[in-house]
Amino acid sequence: MLQRRLLCTKVAKPTTVQENAKPGLSKWGVKQVKKSNFAAAVEEIRTHITNSDYVAISLQKTGAYSSPWQKVLPFDTADTAYLKAKYAAERFQILQFALCPVSVDSSKLIAHPYNFHLFPRDEFKIGMPSYSFLCQSSYLTSMVQGGFDFNACIYDGISYLSRAQESAMKDRTGNSLPFSNAIQSPSPLAPTVADSIFVGRIKSRVTHWITACRDSKKTAEDALLSSLRKLVSGSELYGSRPCLSIDVCSDRQVKLVLEMLIDFDEVVPLLVPAKGGGTQAIRVVLTSSQEDKHIFKKELQNMEEEHSKRARGFREVIELLSTSQKPIVAHNSLNEFAFIHSKFLAQLPSTVDEFRHSLHLVFPHVYDINHLMEEIGCLRKGNDLPQDLLYLKRRFSGPIHMEIPQGAEQCEISSHGLDVLRISQIFAKLSSILKVGSYSLEADRSSFIRECYANIFNSHSASSEDPSVEDVKVWTKNSRRISSSNLVFLWGFQSGISASRLKSLLEGSHDVFTKEFDIRLVDRNCAIVIFWTSGFPERFLDVMTSGGISSESLKEMISEGVRAAGYSSYKRVCQWGLWEDNLADALDKSLEKTGELSEPDSNEDLPLVCWNNDAINLDDL
Repeated sequence: MLQRRLLCTKVAKPTTVQENAKPGLSKWGVKQVKKSNFAAAVEEIRTHITNSDYVAISLQKTGAYSSPWQKVLPFDTADTAYLKAKYAAERFQILQFALCPVSVDSSKLIAHPYNFHLFPRDEFKIGMPSYSFLCQSSYLTSMVQGGFDFNACIYDGISYLSRAQESAMKDRTGNSLPFSNAIQSPSPLAPTVADSIFVGRIKSRVTHWITACRDSKKTAEDALLSSLRKLVSGSELYGSRPCLSIDVCSDRQVKLVLEMLIDFDEVVPLLVPAKGGGTQAIRVVLTSSQEDKHIFKKELQNMEEEHSKRARGFREVIELLSTSQKPIVAHNSLNEFAFIHSKFLAQLPSTVDEFRHSLHLVFPHVYDINHLMEEIGCLRKGNDLPQDLLYLKRRFSGPIHMEIPQGAEQCEISSHGLDVLRISQIFAKLSSILKVGSYSLEADRSSFIRECYANIFNSHSASSEDPSVEDVKVWTKNSRRISSSNLVFLWGFQSGISASRLKSLLEGSHDVFTKEFDIRLVDRNCAIVIFWTSGFPERFLDVMTSGGISSESLKEMISEGVRAAGYSSYKRVCQWGLWEDNLADALDKSLEKTGELSEPDSNEDLPLVCWNNDAINLDDL
């Protein structure tokens, strides 16, 4: 099994990628896939996914958040973190989707990295879906510096439809094709006099048309006479076969015509959808024999399959991943899979629990290397995959080597998508350390080991599936878990003030500030106060509301416009979608909307969050 093999870390052959290889120095590249070579790549990757032990993914997007506080931060609960990820996924776009199926043998990882270039467009010119998305300049600048070709992306990028969009297109057009195979026997209708007249007229027309087609084959006719006969009978050609179009005005007429055509064994009826939905006509195709009819039906089936593949586009790869049920490994899985769900499955649900359930039906085993790094006690700051690899190499023995079989022409290979190789290596290393998914003789224990690390989409916060967690959890000397009810948001102070200066102004200004507390900036106009003593947040909010303040410094701050609100107000900001550029403006709107003016928050049970005493670096945001 995967983990047993990972534990056997022998020295690999020279043709490997080392753990700390830099993108510019790597001997191997990533196969670049665009619309022009997509079909061939899908067939290749189908085999690689089937034979893999796990699949790593990495996305390159047009942005992730519009302002610093909209980024998922350490104090975000599972609910607020999901709402932030949902907001980003619905507004930004994926331009590159790197994918790496990895199989493990006793000595090395065998990786097959692909980087798909995506660009959504209306392939079928039917006005849906109508794509629009935001671009964050820093993200685009970074891509340009990495040599990304935006012209190639726009003109040769792979388009796609999500499952929901494909279903909506079928409902709108009647089918994914401009016709539909409709030879199934319809349910019989109780005929009326009008129905009998309509059916009799159509049946007579079809009978004469079939006779005329057969007669024209038996006797030689000049081109003019043949054209006149076709004009009079209304006959056309569907490929090389004659066909007849029958206009219909209602679903009832469609059923009547289909029921009548059962009597004509040599014809195949096809539905012609109207632009606004429904059916505008029935195309009757005449075959020459039962064998020809079978061949024609097979042609229709193949055409529909090809059309469906074209409609799905890159989603074909997503379906391969889903069908394989392989473990999927990502870095920052909440954001990555919010984008995947939004672009390739359906609209994102409103709550994190619904999101988990919906995603679990498609990808039952998702592993986040951020979460796994925390499990081994690594709380390194930053988001640097090469440094993560270096950290693991120095701290834990047993190197992991990677081999990338040469599977692409030189023109198809570049360094775009190399992060997916690093994710593959990091996961392999972490798997051997944590024995993720190891298979022991005790089946129940084995299952627990696998599932306890899977499907954790926000490692900062306590899982909503484990409400019994009440104790403060200590991660390191300066990082511990604390209830979100102990956090108070403060804003309205002088812009640009430092957290240390703000703390010095508050120290001693009230009883609640005589015990241990801390302050960190969320953005340049809003701070968060961490009370390490239970009950102090409520007392502070009471004081801010009642105005019973004896401290001159605190009075002065309030007179200058300082306001405060508990964590529930922050949750409402995210739930109501008040995504202002500044968190202070969003909190103001939240209080106006609820009629609260810095009132104490309700005593609802709030989950625990993981707070890190290290200051938030605004330059990193």
